[in-house]
Amino acid sequence: MSTSDLVLDRPAVTAPNPLSARLLRSELRLVFRRRRNIGMLAVLAAAPVLLGVIVRLADPGTGGGPPLLAQVTQNGFFLGLAALVFASPLFLPMVIAVVSGDSIAGEANSGTLRSLLVVPVSRTRLLTIKYAGVIAFSLACTATVVASGLITGFVLFPAGDVVLLSGTAVNMVEALGRAGLVIAYMAAMLATLGAIGLFFSTLTEVPMGAMAATVTVAVVSQILDAIPQVSIIHEYLLTHWWMAFTDLIREPIALDNVGTGLLVSLAYLAVFGSLAWARLTTKDVTS
Repeated sequence: MSTSDLVLDRPAVTAPNPLSARLLRSELRLVFRRRRNIGMLAVLAAAPVLLGVIVRLADPGTGGGPPLLAQVTQNGFFLGLAALVFASPLFLPMVIAVVSGDSIAGEANSGTLRSLLVVPVSRTRLLTIKYAGVIAFSLACTATVVASGLITGFVLFPAGDVVLLSGTAVNMVEALGRAGLVIAYMAAMLATLGAIGLFFSTLTEVPMGAMAATVTVAVVSQILDAIPQVSIIHEYLLTHWWMAFTDLIREPIALDNVGTGLLVSLAYLAVFGSLAWARLTTKDVTS
């Protein structure tokens, strides 16, 4: 076989699509430079500070309270995780609903969706890029809450070796690694809600409607999860596995609930991602 034959038989290397990279950078700039989104991140950063001050003034160790709150006074590390519990029921779903609900509907409402499709760019690629922006913002939201909580906790409360929920003490470096796993897990959970918001966003040209529908899904899921009479469906609810991140701060790490939560989220993503794709690729875009 000649050298030329070897060259011809070599599989072609696909170069990165410059248009897709440019659109992705543009989408990320749009998401993270929008004043509304910056304001929401600021609110998320302020929530752990408020929680830390309240805990500092009124020690929850003698009473009840949300999970992880009693550990905050022993080590400021837990304020970052307690803040995540505090923000998960409403604040985080609302923020993700705003960004995901506005992703397609906002473009249609402002008249730029048609222009984007004329670039030219395929609708599938556009949907993927829009969802990448939602994923990035989900990660930013979760990291903001945890980072703000950690900084506030280290300022207001003792720091040092962390006693995990299983009773095992680890050094701060390992504890921060666990916090990173928590951030990644919760970002995945929020990104799943974002996929639902993206689907609603393809159904309308009114962003507020898509945002409201997405928040409603999260709230109804949490309400159903709190009703014992419908426990048969609890394991299939979107928000049921969100608090499984506490298993990541045990020794050894318990992966059963975390793994199930990721599988359930993957199922939601497959369903609503497919619905969003089917809707956008068949939608008559007039604006």
